[in-house]
Amino acid sequence: MSAADTTIDEAEVAKFSAMAAEWWDPAGKFAPLHKFNPVRLRFIRDTAAAHFARSGIHPFEGLSLLDIGCGGGLLCEPMSRLGFDVTGVDPSEKNIGTARAHAGSLPIRYRAAGAEVLAAEGLAFDVVLNMEVAEHVADLKAYLMACARLVKPGGLMFVATLNKTLKSLALAKIGAEYVLRWLPPGTHDWNRFVAPVELRRLLEGAGLNPLKTQGVAFDPLAWDWCLSNDVDVNYMVVAGR
Repeated sequence: MSAADTTIDEAEVAKFSAMAAEWWDPAGKFAPLHKFNPVRLRFIRDTAAAHFARSGIHPFEGLSLLDIGCGGGLLCEPMSRLGFDVTGVDPSEKNIGTARAHAGSLPIRYRAAGAEVLAAEGLAFDVVLNMEVAEHVADLKAYLMACARLVKPGGLMFVATLNKTLKSLALAKIGAEYVLRWLPPGTHDWNRFVAPVELRRLLEGAGLNPLKTQGVAFDPLAWDWCLSNDVDVNYMVVAGR
């Protein structure tokens, strides 16, 4: 596959590769993601359980899951423990190295690759996770087209990203990176944020059916993340094939 066939932004890959050793440090540069992880895990688990009519300790045995842009494996590991047959891909060799080292005996397949590579191989999965990746790719439309090809008929794709609003500029960019220092400066480019209506349009154009849009908000009183009707900053869209 040539460079022209990929939506990977090498500058973004380099940015996260430089922090690869810190993925599993809850007090390191990915501390905000560790704080955010439980709410998105619960949402994925509950939504998938309802969709596939599954329950029990390992409810997803027999189902496959792909985590695109898996980083150090923060979602892959709990998804594997829930019974999914998990594949994690990330364009950063360093991220994949961290993920493999931390996974231990968990049966997770990790690959240093992008969505286009797997789509070209004809692979497909029951669940595709696309979490906090959309705002880092070079061509969102082409990227989502490739991702959609990876969803099996009857399957689901979860897309988590940031809305393009003045509120997200103030909170997710200026506040998080330069005031509170939750994220390293330059982590996000506000120009790459995307409104829910535009994301749903792109998913429909890629052949998927948007099923639900879910806001996620930070509660400063509880100092924690929670599901919310507020989609002005962080939100997730679930789409089916």
